[in-house]
Amino acid sequence: MKFQRKQKHMVDLIFPVSLFFMFALCAVMVLLLAARIYQSTTEHSSLNYTARTGLSYISEKIHQNDRNGQIRIGSLDGEPALVMEQVYEEGTYYTYIYAYENSIRELFLKEGGNADLSSGTKILNVKEFSMEQIDEQLLSFHCTTEDDQESSIVVALRSH
Repeated sequence: MKFQRKQKHMVDLIFPVSLFFMFALCAVMVLLLAARIYQSTTEHSSLNYTARTGLSYISEKIHQNDRNGQIRIGSLDGEPALVMEQVYEEGTYYTYIYAYENSIRELFLKEGGNADLSSGTKILNVKEFSMEQIDEQLLSFHCTTEDDQESSIVVALRSH
């Protein structure tokens, strides 16, 4: 009994190899596309995070100090500032949040103390920062970061 041998054709080798390379090429293209989408999403999220974090910090400071009408929009050295008054046994202290030299800054001073605008601690680098007292219970803040991302927040005072 003789076994008949099948004759192999070149197509029998080329087809599985080309199919493997097509699969590999598609897998690489999907990975590259997914990596680019992930990168753009994280960059965009990071930019938004910066502006939102600064305004969330201001909102949290307001809620921490919201007692007996001790929060208002005032001024520090002629610049608009959020003024939060705290009364302790040792005396009265003020926390100022204001914009100076393209950054939002915070300054903590004892009543009667003197400091210039550059003394404040930087919170966030910004291109623009504005605040407005809408009425006696609502404060509005608007921020534009260095990357032109805009963010706004309205905070309600509960102690009025």
